[in-house]
Amino acid sequence: MSQYSRLFCSTRIPELKKDKLATFETARHIAVMRKGNFYIFDTITTDGNIVPTATIYQNLKYIIEDPTPPPHFPVAALTSENRDTWASMRHALEAIPGNEEVLKLIDSAVFVLCLDDHDVSSIADVTRTFLHGDGRNRWFDKSFQLIICKDGKAAVHFEHAWGDGVAVLRFFNEVYKDTTARPACTPVTAQNFNAETTVRKLELKLNPEIERGINAAKETFDKTVNGLDIAELQVHTYGKDYIKSKKLSPDAIMQLAFQMAFFRQNGKFVATYESCSTAAFKHGRTETIRPASNDTVACAEAFQKSHRAGVEEMVDRIRRAADWHSKLTKEAAMGQGFDRHLFALRTLAASTGKVPEIFQDPAYKRINHIILSTSTLSSPALMLGGFGPVVQDGFGVGYGIQDDWLGCNVTSYPPHRDVGGFLECVRLSLEDIYSVLEGKNFKE
Repeated sequence: MSQYSRLFCSTRIPELKKDKLATFETARHIAVMRKGNFYIFDTITTDGNIVPTATIYQNLKYIIEDPTPPPHFPVAALTSENRDTWASMRHALEAIPGNEEVLKLIDSAVFVLCLDDHDVSSIADVTRTFLHGDGRNRWFDKSFQLIICKDGKAAVHFEHAWGDGVAVLRFFNEVYKDTTARPACTPVTAQNFNAETTVRKLELKLNPEIERGINAAKETFDKTVNGLDIAELQVHTYGKDYIKSKKLSPDAIMQLAFQMAFFRQNGKFVATYESCSTAAFKHGRTETIRPASNDTVACAEAFQKSHRAGVEEMVDRIRRAADWHSKLTKEAAMGQGFDRHLFALRTLAASTGKVPEIFQDPAYKRINHIILSTSTLSSPALMLGGFGPVVQDGFGVGYGIQDDWLGCNVTSYPPHRDVGGFLECVRLSLEDIYSVLEGKNFKE
């Protein structure tokens, strides 16, 4: 899969109107962020081997013990800004002697390691910390950031332009397997380490214009994340194993529950997106599965208590909806969806200055205003995942399907959407589906 070449030593660089991706294949260092300060050190030797564990340990120890306070003007906040604004600020930064080299060292790092000085407890705190943090100790342009909190909880935060979750999850799984099966050091062995530190602290020079830009970026960031609502749900009544025992697709059941839940909460159906990997193709990225269908509508309506459908009819409607969803999934994985095809045609048309009527049709605009944006990654190494809504009045639905439980981590921007109410409707929908599959009529 071609995405792996962008996993390491890569970044997104802001440019006016259109950003660019850059990869630095010869880079051997990582960048570390702590309290908004930047450090680098080599993790790979000139002959391609990993630097001794003792050296890496001493470097990290040095960074953690560094008493340097957070900067008054954290440059990293600019990576959360509007891309054109950040592009202008970056050009201003690069115009100051010495800054261009520092920015290149950050850009070219194998990855960015973010060390946060606080513990995370609740699921909501975990999500907020790893989804956005405080905006001062993150470099959002980087292909991925490895974030580690004081209590050891860790996450991968990745920028989406270069690749998708499949490539990142492969990395995630490999790291989890290697660090749990054969850790490079333990608290006991680390006591015997004695190595020289090879850390270099990076400094960026600022001017009043850039300082004002940083303050504006912080203000915009804080306003945005403070307006984000987050809630999570876990249903332990059943999971993947039970659903498969009924010869149904677990993913189809979760997507059906989301359709039923939105209908239960809002009395209507809306444009829904589910990401499907097309990694079977050399340069494959994703295609869209459209979970909202005539069959999910029929099923959701049949589950209303006012509907006369009995258990057998409801089971039949579940199967029809699940079968259709499985068909859409297979087609999308083989590049037979319609979204990417139409997107390519629209982009080509826009380059000529002529936009065909189909792309101006209200129906086309409506199906591309994604209210329910959904995506899943499941792995024993993964506690949860999440992302923000893609439209102001939408939900960002990250969900997981485990052997014996089902869960989702959902975001929204109130007052446009009520995430707590939506999750309660998801819970009720999953329970209703279970009752019907068990042969019980929840309507009685």
